[in-house]
Amino acid sequence: MDKRLYNISLLGLSFTFLFAAYQSMGNIEKTLLRSVQHDYPSFTGDGYTSLSISYFVFGLANWISPSVVNLTGCKIAMIIGAICYTMFLVSFLWLSSFLLYLMSAVQGIGAAILWTAQGTYLTLNSDSSTMSRNTGIFWTISNISMLLGNAFVFYALQDKNDFDVSTRRFIYTVLIATSVFGTLLFLLLRSPVNPEGIVNERVETISFIQQIKYTKSLFLTKDMRLLNVTFFFTGLHLSFYAGVYSSSIGFTERMGSNRKQLVGLSGLLIGCGEILGGLLFGIFGQKTFDNNTTSKGLSHSAVIALGFIINIVAYGLIFINLPDDSPFGDTIAISFINPNQSLAMFCGFLLGFGDSCINTQLYNIIGLKYSENSAPPMALYNFVQSIAAAASFYYSNYFGIYVQLILLMVSLTMGTLSFFKVEESTNKRYYEAL
Repeated sequence: MDKRLYNISLLGLSFTFLFAAYQSMGNIEKTLLRSVQHDYPSFTGDGYTSLSISYFVFGLANWISPSVVNLTGCKIAMIIGAICYTMFLVSFLWLSSFLLYLMSAVQGIGAAILWTAQGTYLTLNSDSSTMSRNTGIFWTISNISMLLGNAFVFYALQDKNDFDVSTRRFIYTVLIATSVFGTLLFLLLRSPVNPEGIVNERVETISFIQQIKYTKSLFLTKDMRLLNVTFFFTGLHLSFYAGVYSSSIGFTERMGSNRKQLVGLSGLLIGCGEILGGLLFGIFGQKTFDNNTTSKGLSHSAVIALGFIINIVAYGLIFINLPDDSPFGDTIAISFINPNQSLAMFCGFLLGFGDSCINTQLYNIIGLKYSENSAPPMALYNFVQSIAAAASFYYSNYFGIYVQLILLMVSLTMGTLSFFKVEESTNKRYYEAL
């Protein structure tokens, strides 16, 4: 294994353990905290509010995260970010509303640093011929986290219809230990290297003010304005599959007595969809050609179009399967059909696969278009995505699932058309340069 492939693989493995812990908690946070409120009525912490704070702070912190990455380097920045994620999980051992929301904000800051450093590290270890492959390797390995974490939650809730005190503490302990292990793996990362194996630390040494000005000017360019529309959709979609959808299944009493277990199973199937998409459009991505080649295969826009179709089908099936009030709490209502477990699990798989179709192509196009300085565009991607996710988690306490699905369909359509326009202009400039 060459050094660059080692770096990408270990990066994915580090994210696997870190996010096996964090994503599992995010997936069950709403339903878990509702159980805490039943046991301790004085506790008023809310899962959607916690996640909304995390993503809102995540969005704001992306304006300073490139400067942090420039100052510390990718490896140290990712370790700092991972520690913030672990601190968030540790706070569940001493639950209070204030501590929950404070650590949600800390985790948001860490997320901005972690993901900006990750995007930069991935780009520094890639070139135009390996970007698609490396994106797919990272995406596939890191999304194994959804299988591991949600399989554990499924096991922990076996023969249980709620999160009792002992079950909650068991879950906290295992997820914290997993997060700590993932954080330690970042220590093994090596410096990025170029194709010749020479250390490749292409990090811009510019001041904080200059970095902010550059990021702002990039934010206002035509292509970035168009990509922002697609980024915004990914944020709405992220919040829906990562927090709202599984919680809605767990709250739908007509799903059966094992509905709490289905929260973990749905997350596991979302992970299966994510991994399959990473395999098809990343690791085997030589069939998915880049903007600067005319080789056979699918274009980036074709994969985005496939993601559009998959997501539309998923939203439509969820619309008829889950009752409108399912995001809020336990409900005995039905939608257009009696809630069906198999259909709900299938939709989870579609949500994950559709997400991977779009996000793998966004990683590719950012890495190819902005290879000389990828930290600012990655920060903008995270900024727009996280602000959209924060807004979505906030309105999930007020909007039923029907309104949320309609908003997802509209933003998906706009984001897909915007991506098409960016790739068209990119290809046009490439051919003009020949």
